[in-house]
Amino acid sequence: MIIIREAILGDEKDILLLVKELAVYEKEPDAVEITTEEIRSHLFDEQICNAIVAVDNDQIIGFALYYTSYSTWKGKCLYLEDLYVKAEMRKTGVGKKLFERVSQDAQFKKARRMEWRVYDWNQPAIDFYLKLGAQLNKNWLSGRLEFDYKIK
Repeated sequence: MIIIREAILGDEKDILLLVKELAVYEKEPDAVEITTEEIRSHLFDEQICNAIVAVDNDQIIGFALYYTSYSTWKGKCLYLEDLYVKAEMRKTGVGKKLFERVSQDAQFKKARRMEWRVYDWNQPAIDFYLKLGAQLNKNWLSGRLEFDYKIK
């Protein structure tokens, strides 16, 4: 039986392993810079983000990581940074359960919208979100500045 629950102290190691799997899937295997210690700090000490995990037979098989964001037009929002399910567990409903749990948390927190990004080449993810009733916005471009910051 698959359990969806909030991440707890100790889950950060498995979350990082899944983040690295996601990076491989997204064709950027060397892009992950974050450490287990940073994930632990961000989730449990600084509380700048939240994570939920999907657990099957005591193994974490998926996660969703998200945080509160803000819109000058809407107010409080929720941003889903990543949702990932191990390849062998896809099409079992795990992703849907994770997504629905994040959506419930957004509504509980009275967020006016929930947002995320999906690569335009990732048709399985696009189909997944559309099947759940999501709207994909092709009018906005994604901008980014990156800073070279290393923890010593």
